[in-house]
Amino acid sequence: MSYEIKVNDEVSDIKVLNRDGNLLEIAVDNRKYKVDIIEVEKGVYSILLNGVSFNIELISSGLKKYEVNTLYNSFDIEIIDAETKYMNSRKSGEDEDADYISTPMPGKIVKILVKEGDLVKGGETVVIVSAMKMESEYKVVNDRIIKQVLVKEGDNIEGNQPIIMLGEVEE
Repeated sequence: MSYEIKVNDEVSDIKVLNRDGNLLEIAVDNRKYKVDIIEVEKGVYSILLNGVSFNIELISSGLKKYEVNTLYNSFDIEIIDAETKYMNSRKSGEDEDADYISTPMPGKIVKILVKEGDLVKGGETVVIVSAMKMESEYKVVNDRIIKQVLVKEGDNIEGNQPIIMLGEVEE
């Protein structure tokens, strides 16, 4: 299992290499550690690393976001797994200055709601894509003209592949 964990503004790669009950072998940015982790009460964990005990408290502050409290410090963390990366990147299918709509993940075109030459208003959905067992709507940010539809319903697409080419609305 692999994740990225953002601690304040620093991101680290975390991999669970092996797990046997509460004994874990993990890699943090390719440095390996053997830890014994146990939840001693709801949201409070005891971690034993190299014979030293650490107690931490995790307080959820949103989807996969936590406030972490230790004896001496507090900091914010975010667990960034494949789903989180997908959800963060799909928030903007169209960059305001982009000339096309794309999806960050490979997927399948479920429905195309526009055709070439259409004038679409900002916020309108132009395509629905299925990726990671979820359907996502991709919208234009500003009023745009549909220049070209590069895919058809049922097509499998790659991540970051242009799906629909956009043009500026002439005034």
